[in-house]
Amino acid sequence: MVFVVGLTGGIGSGKTAVSDRFGERGITIADADVAARVVVEPGTQALEKISQHFGSDVLENGELNRAALREIVFSNATERRWLESVTVPAILQELRRILDYALSPYAILMLSSGSGRSPWIDRRLVIDVSPEVQIERVATRDSNTPEQIRAIMKTQPSREERLKYADDVIVNDGDFSQLDREITQLHQQYLNLAEQ
Repeated sequence: MVFVVGLTGGIGSGKTAVSDRFGERGITIADADVAARVVVEPGTQALEKISQHFGSDVLENGELNRAALREIVFSNATERRWLESVTVPAILQELRRILDYALSPYAILMLSSGSGRSPWIDRRLVIDVSPEVQIERVATRDSNTPEQIRAIMKTQPSREERLKYADDVIVNDGDFSQLDREITQLHQQYLNLAEQ
C-alpha cells in the first residue's frame, strides 16, 4: 500500500482546508467524512438499518437527515455506539478501497476526529486550534449552538491526546498564506518519506 499520512484534528480545526491543499498537489485523499456520506446514500444497507432503528424521523425525502440524527446520537451514548457499529465498518471498507487504488506518491487518510492511531497510517499530522476557535468556526459554518458544538467536542479525543500521537502539527490559527507555506514544506517531506 502507498505511504499514508493520517490527518486529524478536532471539529472546526480546518482539516478540509488542509486536505484540499494536499489534493491540489495531486495527492489522493481518503476522507472519512466523505466516506461517511457515501455509505448512507439512498439504497445502501447502512441507511436501511438506520431508518429501521431510528424511524422515519431521521429521513427527509429518502435521504438521511443528518441534523435529526445528530440530535439523537450526540445526546445518547448508547445510540451513538449503535450507529457507529453500523457505519464504521462500511466507512473503513470505503477508505481502504480508496487507499488501495491511490496512484499518488503518498495518500492522506483524513479522519473525522481520533488521535490518528491506525495500522494503516505511517505518519500522523494533527491540525490544531484552540477550543474557542473551534466553537467560533463551527457556529459560523453549521449554525450550531455553542452547547451543541461542545457536546460534539466531548465525543472526540481531547486536544492533548491528539497532540500526544502527532508526528507533525499545523497550528491553523493564521491566514491561508501561512497554511500554504506549511503544507508546501510538509508535502516535500512526505514525498521524501514515501521514497524511502
